[in-house]
Amino acid sequence: MTLGTRGASDFWSLLERRVADTPDGLFSIDEDGRQLCFAEYREAALRCAAGLAARGIQADTPVSWMLPTWTDSLVLVAALARLGARQNPILPIYRGREVRFICRQSSARFLFVPSVFRGFDYAEMAREVVSEGGAETVGLEVIVVDPGDRETLPTGDPATLPAAPPPGGSAADAPVRWLFYTSGTTADPKGALHSDATLLAASAGMADVVDLQSDDRIALVFPLTHIGGINWLMAGLLAGAAQLVVPVFDPATSIPFLSRHGVTQATAGTAFHQAYLEAQRRSPGTPLFPDVRCFPGGGAPKPPQLHRDVRSELGGVGIVSGYGMTECPIVAMNRVSDPDAKLAHTEGRANPASMRIKIVDGSGNTVGPGREGEVRARGPQLFRGYLDDALNTAALDEDGYFRTGDLGYLDEDGFIVITGRLKDVIIRKGENISAKEIEDLLHQHPKVAEAAAIGLPDPKSGERCCAVVACRDVADPLGFDEMVVFLKQRELMTQKIPEQLEIVDALPRNPTGKVLKQELRSRYAT
Repeated sequence: MTLGTRGASDFWSLLERRVADTPDGLFSIDEDGRQLCFAEYREAALRCAAGLAARGIQADTPVSWMLPTWTDSLVLVAALARLGARQNPILPIYRGREVRFICRQSSARFLFVPSVFRGFDYAEMAREVVSEGGAETVGLEVIVVDPGDRETLPTGDPATLPAAPPPGGSAADAPVRWLFYTSGTTADPKGALHSDATLLAASAGMADVVDLQSDDRIALVFPLTHIGGINWLMAGLLAGAAQLVVPVFDPATSIPFLSRHGVTQATAGTAFHQAYLEAQRRSPGTPLFPDVRCFPGGGAPKPPQLHRDVRSELGGVGIVSGYGMTECPIVAMNRVSDPDAKLAHTEGRANPASMRIKIVDGSGNTVGPGREGEVRARGPQLFRGYLDDALNTAALDEDGYFRTGDLGYLDEDGFIVITGRLKDVIIRKGENISAKEIEDLLHQHPKVAEAAAIGLPDPKSGERCCAVVACRDVADPLGFDEMVVFLKQRELMTQKIPEQLEIVDALPRNPTGKVLKQELRSRYAT
């Protein structure tokens, strides 16, 4: 990784150092052909910052933005960073109820939205949020962004800008500049506070383990409004790598775009990697991504078989996956040089080196290698707490470790294996069943493209195990008896074999690639 930017302690100083090092290096190119070098990115951000300052945005102003992964969105991020505003990216899948809650709780003074995107009128929703939000949203200004208009972002003369806020300090005392909301499905989302320093710690660790270089081309297919999108943006600035900007991932158009521009880091998770693999299988013998180095992943479980297929059919080292969450991004990640067995079966080691991971049993006692328990984490990328500080006591243990709610274990070499969720365990007749164990086995079946295991209410057993499967060939679906025989051959306990099989065209996922299991449970509960 290019070393010239490592001393940066905040986003804007990172960008300034990158421009000083490689001003003419490619920063981004999008599917519409809009291209920026690093110097042009900085200049666009300065013009935008001047326009925002004229609208009243300054240091610590709370600003929410709900934009797709557009070049304009990248410019807005840097402009807000130049002013020292507290920015709150909101996932575009959220709707009025969640956006209203977020704007109220965060005391947002500005809300950036697209006009109409993917058939949904965000501008109208934003106007309803303001009109129905009550006293908490009085004074909330909506700014509509349309990528068809290159001057849609406010602009002004950079000479009118005030001095940039001083660079932040360490992760522990740097000013809070970011607010990310977790995508809860049954309760109000939780707002996690971050500084530039906490995000930079995660981004630097990720850039290190994937050996990010200035000639890398990153598939920015991950929502920029997700913490992972911001991590990739920062990682690219750290290394001087370019972003291939994809606002809506459509395999028919996005994969040729990535191929045309020489993608080397084919992000961003299981759903994307499955799409790449399917496209490669339609053109055997012709490399889909000739320059690819690895397939970074995260946000959803990685079936070991998928790694093997990606490595053998698409090339590179295969899937290099990481593990983290909004509150603590990139807790662990594989390194491109790790043994193949580790790449297939683990999510890597603690990253960066100062990150600490412990596994605790039901009594809160730390357990040794190979013992399953709850994963807890503490390190420089750990969030600064929730906006609602009443949530913080339950989130952290007495040693300051974040309670992830994930189940897993550390092997003898310190690599982490995630086995499931504390709340995502299927309990059948009092016995815990790991959904991930079943899913990993189902992914090995040649007919299965993707699979999810869920627990459904059952009057006799408490919960019954249901497998929801999307098949590679809709004309030749997996049969129930066929599934049972396959799982028995792989020596899965009889008690763990699904009692129900549902075939779907595709699993429902959120923009980060996580399967929406609550949606599946609701669909098949009866």
